[in-house]
Amino acid sequence: MMPTFAYLNDVHIGTGIRARLPYLLEQLGIRRPLIVTDEHLVALGYVDELALDFRCVFDKVATNPTEAQALAGLVQYRQKACDGIIALGGGSPIDLAKIVGLLSCHPGPLDQYAIISGGSPHILNTPPPLIAIPTTAGSGSEVGRAALITLGSGRKLGFLSPHLLPQHVICDPELTVNMPPSLTAGSGLDAISHCVETFCSARYNPVADAIALDGLKRGVKALPLAWAHGDDLQAREAMMIASLEGGLAFQKGLGAVHSLSHPLGSLTEKQLHHGTLNAIFLPIVLEYNLDACVGKMDILASTLELPRRTAVPDFFREFNHRLGLPDSLTDLGLIEDDVIPLASCAYGDHCTATNPRRLEIQDFEKLYQLALS
Repeated sequence: MMPTFAYLNDVHIGTGIRARLPYLLEQLGIRRPLIVTDEHLVALGYVDELALDFRCVFDKVATNPTEAQALAGLVQYRQKACDGIIALGGGSPIDLAKIVGLLSCHPGPLDQYAIISGGSPHILNTPPPLIAIPTTAGSGSEVGRAALITLGSGRKLGFLSPHLLPQHVICDPELTVNMPPSLTAGSGLDAISHCVETFCSARYNPVADAIALDGLKRGVKALPLAWAHGDDLQAREAMMIASLEGGLAFQKGLGAVHSLSHPLGSLTEKQLHHGTLNAIFLPIVLEYNLDACVGKMDILASTLELPRRTAVPDFFREFNHRLGLPDSLTDLGLIEDDVIPLASCAYGDHCTATNPRRLEIQDFEKLYQLALS
């Protein structure tokens, strides 16, 4: 059973391909996997469909996973003497599964391994094997080396290491057909924002640029179809490919869209969807960056079949509107007091360094103001 393709890890794509799971578990020597997922997917019967002889399920994953949840998952992993992890769900369960694996073999505290703490070199090649089974099409975490988690301190931090990468990915479009239109749209804009931001990133990586542009083209074509016709398996598969292409491409870094959205993800009482936030910030940041990467904006315009680069931000405003996504942070119930104090966190985010235009704290304050209006 060869993977559909292998790039950073082995990816298996196709309708019904989740049936390969027992073979992949055997290949990795996993006999007692911890399944990291959420309660909704358990209720849908997705865990039962895995038909595993050994069943250990941690399903307390929230929209924005937390350190406390990772520690609870770790307790279960150890109590049940698990020897591997299956991440079943969107970016939140996949990211949390990575952190559970990290904590299972590295001493605390967790924050010492964060990107901004210089912790990546201290993540060793010892985490248990991990299989990712995405049930959304957006985060790209299934093919990414990174994980995002909100610490007990309230800071949402990124963790990055090739040792966090799942060994196998199972992309079965049948597992995404139960996504409601709003989640389909928000997750899809997460994937598209990855493709756009990594293409505009200041780092040089022409291979990642090519992957990002292909993901962008697939995403803008397939997302309206998947949103309007949830059982369109071709559109669902195309979105899963766009998602993982975004994940592959952001090896070269992201930008201010993600710097702005990450701190809002730490507002655990709000439970804001990351992809929906990215959709709001994308046209605003594109306008801010417009003159800082003229050549790349021209290529984006050409890819989207637009007459000029200045039309790119409005394209995404109209695209969001077409998919019923909110126009502003105010539509999500946020006010200035929620948002403006987070400008310093956005400035310190690990994605800020690769934005094509330099930003200071006051620039983030202005961008948050624009996103509220």
